[in-house]
Amino acid sequence: MSLNTFSVSAPLNGIAPLPHLGIIRAAGSDAASFLHNQLTNDVLLMKEGQSRLAAFCNAKGRMQASFVVYKRSPEEVLLICRKDLIAQTVKRMSMFVLRAKAKLSDATDEYQLLGLAGDAALAALNGASADAWQCHSVGIADVLTLYPALTQPRAFWLAPKDVAAPTAPNLSADLWQVGEVMSGIAWVELATFEAFVPQMLNYESVDGVNFKKGCYPGQEVVARSQFRGTLKRRAFIAQSAVAMAAGQEVFSSLDATQPCGLVAQAANDDASHVAVLELQLSATENSSLHLGSADGPVLSLLPLPYALRDDI
Repeated sequence: MSLNTFSVSAPLNGIAPLPHLGIIRAAGSDAASFLHNQLTNDVLLMKEGQSRLAAFCNAKGRMQASFVVYKRSPEEVLLICRKDLIAQTVKRMSMFVLRAKAKLSDATDEYQLLGLAGDAALAALNGASADAWQCHSVGIADVLTLYPALTQPRAFWLAPKDVAAPTAPNLSADLWQVGEVMSGIAWVELATFEAFVPQMLNYESVDGVNFKKGCYPGQEVVARSQFRGTLKRRAFIAQSAVAMAAGQEVFSSLDATQPCGLVAQAANDDASHVAVLELQLSATENSSLHLGSADGPVLSLLPLPYALRDDI
C-alpha cells in the first residue's frame, strides 16, 4: 500500500470556533458510575480533572456517539461530542439511568468550547504536558489536550461563557476540522450513527476502549472483535481532489458492485479535501479507491499519525 504526502493550506496554529461540537453534562452522585456502565472506557478510575476518549454503543457494538469525557468533579462529568447527536444521545442514555442518581442534560449553551492548535495550545498549557487526554486548569477554565495533528499540539479550551478567551491568531473552523481528520480520530456524527464498531475507527489504538473494565452495551461484540482476530475493517486517512462528506460510500476498483468502505468524517477548506475512511483491509491492497462509485473520484491514502496496536 503506497501512501501519499499532504500539506495543509495554512499553518495549524491559533484559536478556532467549534460550531460542530457540543457538551452533555452528567450530574449527580452516581454520574461517574453510570457512565462507566455505558461507555467503552473506564470512567470510575478517572481522577477529578482527567479526560478520556470513549464511545457509546448499542447492543451490537455499533457506535451511537463518541466523546471526549471530562471528569470535572466527583459529581459532574462533561461529554464533548458532535452537536447533531446531542438530543438523541441524551434521550437514549437517559433511558438507562433508572434508579441511579444521575441526570443528563445538554450543557452546550453554558460553556464556551474553543479549539487551540500549535503555539496557541502550547501557550495555554504554559509548560504543562501536551500529551493527549491531559487536563490543565487556567483559572476557572480548563485545557483538555488532544491527539496532535500535522505534528502540531491541539487542545480544547473549556470555560464558562463569561470567561475571556485566550489571545491568539484566528484559526478557521474548516482548518480545525482538517486537523481533526489528520489526527486520525473521527467523531461519530448523525450521518454515521451505528455504522461502526470502535475498532473500525481505530479507537482501541488511541485509548478509546478499555478491555479490562466491566460490561457496557455492546461490550461482548467489541471484545470478540478484538481477541478473535476478526478485525477486517480499519480507519485510514485519505485525500481527494473533490469535497467529501461523512456517510459517502467508497468503492474499490476491483469490485464495482458493492462498497468497500464509508467516509467516517470529512473536512474541506479552500485547498484541502481530506477524510477518515473506514475500509475493508483487503481494499487497501492492489486496487484504487473511489468516492461514490467504482469510477468516481480517486481517493489517495495518507499515513496514519499513530501505530495500530496489536497487543492490548
